[in-house]
Amino acid sequence: MESLENKMNSTIIHFEKELNSLRTSRANPNMLDNILVDAYGSKSPISQLGNISTPDPNTLTIQVWDKTIIKSVEIAITESNLGINPQIDGQLIRLPIPKLSEERRKDIIKIASEFAENSKVAIRNIRREYIDLSKNEKKDSNLSEDELKKNINEIQKVTDNFIKRIEEIFESKKIDIMKV
Repeated sequence: MESLENKMNSTIIHFEKELNSLRTSRANPNMLDNILVDAYGSKSPISQLGNISTPDPNTLTIQVWDKTIIKSVEIAITESNLGINPQIDGQLIRLPIPKLSEERRKDIIKIASEFAENSKVAIRNIRREYIDLSKNEKKDSNLSEDELKKNINEIQKVTDNFIKRIEEIFESKKIDIMKV
């Protein structure tokens, strides 16, 4: 049961990381996590190319360490689907976070909903894997019929709890996105 919960927990952690990369109306350094920059002949995350900070709730700043890659960072941010226009000031890149329109908020909720559904599918796949393992143990005569039923019920309870957690996290994020 412990390994089952660990696997399901890692699914929840992944889901939360995906949600954090979505843009809300507040500045959050995590929204830059999925942006890769062409630098030094390979793709690198922005966090490895400079310091990211939030001087106020509506602005992100990136203090790029090497001024030769500032243009590459700017291009990567502009080409991302965040809808942010970078402003360059020497080695500092300012990212003013514009307010989201109602339509864009609904689009972001749809994306978050897809992330939630994918996470639920992953949880159900883990459940199926562990139920199959229990059935194989019974087949190998290592489990009785009662123990098998008990294991399946226990696996289902854990699964239900994790699905409920995904729903709660999604609802919380939905409220956060819809805040004006």
